[in-house]
Amino acid sequence: MNFFDIDPRVAEASRRAMGLCSGKLKEIERIQEYHQTKMIKAFQKAGVRESYFCGSTGYGYDDFGRDALDRVYAFAFDAEDALVRHNFVSGTHALTVALFGILRPGDTALCVTGMPYDTIRSAIGLEGNYPGSLKDFGINFEITGLTAGGTPDYEQIKKDIEEKKPKMVYIQRSRGYSTRPTLTYREIKKICDISKAASPASIIMLDNCYGEFTETVEPLAVGVDVMAGSLIKNPGGGIAPTGGYIAGRSDLVEMCSYRLTTPGTGKEIGATLNTSRELFMGAYHAPHVTGEAMKTAVFASALFEILGYETSPKYSENRGDIIQLIMLGDRESLVRFCAGVQSGSAVDSFVEPVPSDMPGYESQVIMAAGAFTLGSSIELSADAPLREPYAVWLQGGLNFHAGKLGIMLAANKVIQGK
Repeated sequence: MNFFDIDPRVAEASRRAMGLCSGKLKEIERIQEYHQTKMIKAFQKAGVRESYFCGSTGYGYDDFGRDALDRVYAFAFDAEDALVRHNFVSGTHALTVALFGILRPGDTALCVTGMPYDTIRSAIGLEGNYPGSLKDFGINFEITGLTAGGTPDYEQIKKDIEEKKPKMVYIQRSRGYSTRPTLTYREIKKICDISKAASPASIIMLDNCYGEFTETVEPLAVGVDVMAGSLIKNPGGGIAPTGGYIAGRSDLVEMCSYRLTTPGTGKEIGATLNTSRELFMGAYHAPHVTGEAMKTAVFASALFEILGYETSPKYSENRGDIIQLIMLGDRESLVRFCAGVQSGSAVDSFVEPVPSDMPGYESQVIMAAGAFTLGSSIELSADAPLREPYAVWLQGGLNFHAGKLGIMLAANKVIQGK
């Protein structure tokens, strides 16, 4: 049943790739099973019942479903408490609420993983000079650079934390639009250990976007105090239509809730409207869907390595997120790759991705995503800034078989353009 015109070279490379990554795929399935089992327990401990799926209106007082959803995510993430809301408009919004909820004028936040991701820079005040940024409120944000190899500079991190005694040590788990490796829990733990020893009072915050359910050890279990992310990435399971979360120490989550709503009301208000059922279902499916996205990334790495491209991480390496970097080398190959991903989508497969200006980004960006939820990067998608080294950042895949097809079609487009 050859529904798509797959180049024989791609078909053969695909067969070889499946052989290469079979062991890693089985390892991912073990991670899926662990988190799915834990998620069932989270639902049971939270006492989830069918009546919780009804949304509230107005102020949302006594919304027991909203409170139970917080408990589900808190257990799943090894957190004391969680704030899970549909009215977080993005992961950047959740991160910004956490930053403003915890930091005060005159405080210093130290990012120890190099320059943070493009869209958070304007909220911090590193780019754009927008009113209302951290900088505008007199909050200092400093950066410890990475090593030449793109890994955390642990020696410099120790020196900077000892010298500055920052209110917050900020860690970005995923690579963003950089070629540095994503952090696994091992690197996160090492940074936390250094921070706790050098400045015990510093709050450790993690940008956990793309990293949820990718490992069996949670960042909050190895020293992170608070973390945030988006529900249209891993933890929404491809079902949550929008939203985000903040999870961690209960006192910090409470501070963040006062920023999201108002001091004094915090988590106690906020209508859920008709989103509760989708958010619960998204949480339920998230461990499996995240694993499917990881399998897709592993396959993509193996396939494009066989085709002669540099990939990161390698198919055999441990992963701390769902993102796969493929170095395509030139603008045309990058555009063709994204066109191939788009052509393999169930939604908007006829659309041709075109590089364009995007809010929050300094370079033109090309994005491919035939998604049921607009911008959902747990669904198969690919995006990249149009700048050197012309690498593509691939993520998602609601199920492995569809993800595999999308990758093969992307490879088709690339090699046919050579």
